[in-house]
Amino acid sequence: MKRVYLDHAATTPVHPAVIEVYKEQLEHCLGNPSSIHSFGREARKVLDHARKRLAASIHAEPSEIIFTSGGTEADNIAIFGSALAMKGQGNHILTTNIEHHAVLNPCKQLEAQGFNVTYLEVNDNGQIDVEQVKQALTDQTILVSIMFGNNEVGTIQPIREIGELLKEHQSIFHTDAVQAYGLVPIDVEKIGVDLLSVSSHKLNGPKGVGFLYQRKGILTTPVIYGGEQERKRRAGTENVPGIIAFSEAVQIALKNMEANTAAYKRYGEIFTETFEKAGVQYIHNVEPSIERLPHIVNFSFPGTDIESLLVNLDLAGVAVSSGSACTAGSLDPSHVLTALFGEGSERLRNSVRFSFGLGLDEAKIQQAAERTADIILRMTK
Repeated sequence: MKRVYLDHAATTPVHPAVIEVYKEQLEHCLGNPSSIHSFGREARKVLDHARKRLAASIHAEPSEIIFTSGGTEADNIAIFGSALAMKGQGNHILTTNIEHHAVLNPCKQLEAQGFNVTYLEVNDNGQIDVEQVKQALTDQTILVSIMFGNNEVGTIQPIREIGELLKEHQSIFHTDAVQAYGLVPIDVEKIGVDLLSVSSHKLNGPKGVGFLYQRKGILTTPVIYGGEQERKRRAGTENVPGIIAFSEAVQIALKNMEANTAAYKRYGEIFTETFEKAGVQYIHNVEPSIERLPHIVNFSFPGTDIESLLVNLDLAGVAVSSGSACTAGSLDPSHVLTALFGEGSERLRNSVRFSFGLGLDEAKIQQAAERTADIILRMTK
């Protein structure tokens, strides 16, 4: 039985071409890019080239890219760095109740330090609207952090419209684009964000690498102290091989974006067609008409239990995620699904996220869909 990996929203396999680039850099790029000798200058040259490529991918300037260890660090720099830099102008932060914990937990920490945080509530498709942001803004608001696309249900937020609203406001606008980067076009000038977080391992690059886009003129207080790397904004020797490999992964993602979008849409259709044919009862947790990330579909299966469902799918060679954490036999409901459907909803205990990416084709998806249908029918008899 061949296994089928359908948890690409959690992490992705590294692209073979990226592996080759990574190996080459590990073998031949020996220097510290802060060193002035020839080895250091060589490392600085390839680092600068990667910075230019990554900046171009979001229509930014190279000086606006801060290399990090991944999306979590980028989010932390954005949240803590902005709050500390702007605390003289106010103490109010605006976010949503479905953010990744790399945003929510820093916000909770800032609340403990005396900041006032508003968590906007989403509708049952996981969206907020611009009017909610407008109504929540005050003259004390210093930071607005709203994710680009949700990692559990895929819903895309109206980032461009929010950016337009905030143009004349003092607040810094941050978006966590970790799940969206490389899958949908992003132009930081058009969407009007000041800070944007991304991560390499979500688009077939190595783990432990990411960047924070920081618009020129926007100040953040460093949260890591040490040397003067990254224009004194993030101390620590840059992960040169990882960054070069990351930039290669991004080039591949951009080149294949249109084809991938079409393929992922078809994969979702194969699942629903298979469920319909088999007589499986299912519910889209986000309406298909809602704008969402192309690689994520989230279904509710009435009459099933998520722990049993995940175990049976894994035994059948289908790797998926629930958006919930199973620990010591107890189920901790997804905060995203709770925000959408309420604490008492049965969807909290029967929802599955399927997410697509490298290495899949229609035959593998068909096989996974049929295995899933068989398991659900067996569980609901």
